[in-house]
Amino acid sequence: MKKLYSVRGVLTIFLAVSVLFAAVMTWYKIAMWGFSFRPAAKSAVWTVDAHISFEPNGQPIEVSLSAPSAGAAYKILSEDAVAKGYEISKDEKNKRIVMKSKARRNKQDLYYRIMLYDNEDSTGKVWADKPAEVQKPQFENTQQAEMVDEIWTLADAKEGSAPKRIIELLNEESLAPEVDAFLPVKKTPKIMADKVIWLLATKGIPAQIIRGVKLTEKKRASNADLMLEVYEGSKWQVYNLETGVMGLPKDFVVFQRGGVSLLDVSGGSNSEIKFSVVKSVISSFKMAGRRAKYENSGLFNYTIYDLPSLEQNILKWLMIFPLGILLVVVLRNVVGISTMGTFTPMLIAMSLVRTGFVSGFICFSVIIALGLVIRTLLTRLNLLLVPRISAVVIFVIIIMQLLTVFGYRAEWKVIASAAFFPIIITAWIIERACITWEEEGVRNATKQIINTLFVAIITYFVISSSYIRHIMFAFNEWNLVILAIVMLLGTYTGYRLTELKRFAPLAEGK
Repeated sequence: MKKLYSVRGVLTIFLAVSVLFAAVMTWYKIAMWGFSFRPAAKSAVWTVDAHISFEPNGQPIEVSLSAPSAGAAYKILSEDAVAKGYEISKDEKNKRIVMKSKARRNKQDLYYRIMLYDNEDSTGKVWADKPAEVQKPQFENTQQAEMVDEIWTLADAKEGSAPKRIIELLNEESLAPEVDAFLPVKKTPKIMADKVIWLLATKGIPAQIIRGVKLTEKKRASNADLMLEVYEGSKWQVYNLETGVMGLPKDFVVFQRGGVSLLDVSGGSNSEIKFSVVKSVISSFKMAGRRAKYENSGLFNYTIYDLPSLEQNILKWLMIFPLGILLVVVLRNVVGISTMGTFTPMLIAMSLVRTGFVSGFICFSVIIALGLVIRTLLTRLNLLLVPRISAVVIFVIIIMQLLTVFGYRAEWKVIASAAFFPIIITAWIIERACITWEEEGVRNATKQIINTLFVAIITYFVISSSYIRHIMFAFNEWNLVILAIVMLLGTYTGYRLTELKRFAPLAEGK
């Protein structure tokens, strides 16, 4: 008994370590590689195209574009510039794309493309150096000073931070006379941003414009989107110029901040930049390698997820086997259901997954029924064991062939499923059923066949679930937990559930 309990102790420790390891790996795959428990999980990839156009003036051309850099808000899948005949380089220090060329004549069209993924809400994550002290603007006259004081008085009546109050005030539908006089007739986003920055400067609050692109589906040829960046406390805070809501949203990609220009063109005039956005959806599994590379994780290169698709598809089925095996072990050793062969139900269940439950079940029943009739006829010939089983195998092959041909001609897919059942296992079920029939009677033989099909059906509904197959493949480290459980069940010496009723009279006698 000591030996038995020591084995259980070791296996219990192994189970605990396996659970801990599986839990850590599951968290790592979800957090770092973007895995999901959902089999159809997708990742959004945003493609941002910047179209630059200008008229050359006969001088050497140099185009400098402020480009986004990967950070907490998003990751860069790829970036590329298309400028035929231009020398293209990237200034990593200043985060700019530089395109140079000799003098040209015709209108120039240059393109910059960046693909982004895993964009997150980056509220409160915009950090930068503390700006220089703001120089308060000089008022032109007393009336302007009074007007600014009245605007701030109206803004102070609102709730929130100073930038939020000012933005809300300037965007009201019914403007107060003082505000209406302060704003020009044509209120573009750039003008509104400049006005807010000017008003904040009167209070000594540093503010600047940030330019970027909102990740909106099917966005075509639009100007850069603007937001306001205000230095409050020890960090920069971003505000929506239309609503006053604070925080850099996850659908905004920053191209340029502060005084640095978005686009500089030397050797040309009438320069213009337009942005287009396209959203595409990619499987999270396909993106896992990119995420691992971004995190500098070499572990991914030594996993099954870095294999070609063909090998992965094969392993998807192998990864579900341990769970099916655990189910069979529980039903046999704990519940006490006897079957024809240890893992025969598992193989039948795998065949049913391939053929479909209804069609496969009907086809399997027909093969077993015909096989039992033929095996009964062979008994009268008094053949030896090996030739008899071999004859049954050949007859099963012939039955499958006839059913498949008949099903094809009759366009009956139920019969066409015959070819997917394991021939040897089917023949062995027929042989075992006949032997049990002869030695233990019709009742026991029928019971074992029903038990085998019952266990196969339960196993089928487990392994046919796309969610379970996905989880066992994506988080295959849980197979170690299944291994530990199976080994622990191997030390179980108590009554099976079916035996509790059988030995109940003995317990009552005590």
